[in-house]
Amino acid sequence: MGQTLVKVIDILPWKDWLALGCFFALWIGYAWFAKFWGKRQRSLLLTTNLYRARWMVQSTHRDPRMLDGIITQNLSHTPSFFSSTTLLIIGGLMAALSTTDKAAELVKDMPFAQVTSVQILEIKMLILLSIFVYAFFRFTWSMRQYTFLALVIGAMPPPEHFEVHPQEREPWVKRAADLVGLAAETFNDGLRAYYFSFAMLGWFLSPLAMILVTLFVVAVLYNREFRSDVLKILRD
Repeated sequence: MGQTLVKVIDILPWKDWLALGCFFALWIGYAWFAKFWGKRQRSLLLTTNLYRARWMVQSTHRDPRMLDGIITQNLSHTPSFFSSTTLLIIGGLMAALSTTDKAAELVKDMPFAQVTSVQILEIKMLILLSIFVYAFFRFTWSMRQYTFLALVIGAMPPPEHFEVHPQEREPWVKRAADLVGLAAETFNDGLRAYYFSFAMLGWFLSPLAMILVTLFVVAVLYNREFRSDVLKILRD
């Protein structure tokens, strides 16, 4: 077991292991930062969750709730599109694994690209493939959560019931708002995986390029989630 682990570690040079460690540390670290710091600074996701909660309050006053069903269906179209696109990307990457020798020749001819073996290139492509598999699972789970939201909205009592029993309005609103918030957060996880997959492409050039592109991706994500013009408009 120990010898097998040593062989696995020896496949990649230490610079690649360092770049890979920085990549996942920045990805996981930023995800944690966005989730917990976003509660204090009101990130884009947390701000839009407030609008989602207001939407659910309005839905309890509507009968029939056709508008809420249409909105839910439209929201589920985006993760559905990305899940289908991700399947195509996964299929393309799996097909590319059979031509890694040609890909290695192509990378070798690129300026500033690090010379790498076919075996190392296959490992890089497998890790890139695993990122899109993760994204696919997040997108499909987001789709299911929107389905659960549609069920909750459909099961809501009519507005007359809430007028007679006002104490029941808040639990229904919270349940639906939490569901739509989770669906949005899950979709955001899949979309973030797409951003970091672009950073992974830098690894095909060199470990340093991967680290630099990952830092750039983190800066772009931070700017969009905490400093974007859209966030300023929604906060006003």
